[in-house]
Amino acid sequence: MNRLFGTTKARGPAPNMTDSIANLDGRGDSVEKKIQKLDVELKRYSDQMKKMRDGPSKNMVKQKALRVLKQKRAYENQLEGLRNQSFNMEQTNYTTQMLKDTKTSVDAMSTGLKQMQKEYKKVNIDKIEDLHEDLADMMEDANEIQEVMGRQYGMPDIDDADLEAELDALGDDLLFDDDMSYLDEAAEAPPTSLEVALRRTPTPLN
Repeated sequence: MNRLFGTTKARGPAPNMTDSIANLDGRGDSVEKKIQKLDVELKRYSDQMKKMRDGPSKNMVKQKALRVLKQKRAYENQLEGLRNQSFNMEQTNYTTQMLKDTKTSVDAMSTGLKQMQKEYKKVNIDKIEDLHEDLADMMEDANEIQEVMGRQYGMPDIDDADLEAELDALGDDLLFDDDMSYLDEAAEAPPTSLEVALRRTPTPLN
């Protein structure tokens, strides 16, 4: 039966853009190497013609050089076409990848938005406001308690003006107090037993 109707060949994987670009670049590199070899050959013919006189031999070398030059131009055209194809495919590949990345980012943002909306439904703003109000009330009560606990009892009722006058008089007394005799008395006082013991203790050498 297979011989009569034949068999359907299994389709291979779809062409990959990256592989196609690599294939084109490889072909371009191969053509470029051929151009380099032709350049070497052209230089050799050019050097020969510079040393030769006009005549049949020089014309024969010139014909060989022209043939090589034609091959070089043909390879250069091929190389330019391959490089252009590779560049266009790279641009297409870049644009395709950018669109894929954009879609991935949009999907991620959409998923994040759904999660935010789901979590937002679990938050009760009224409870949060009540909580803040309760905290404010508790702080205010705590401040009142601290104020009550810090009150002073049994203090005489003294006029602030009398306190300021006394403070000014105290400052004047300290400013005009020239009696420094207590310093002289402290300097003339006999040394204590501790000071005598410290003086007698020898100082260790380093």
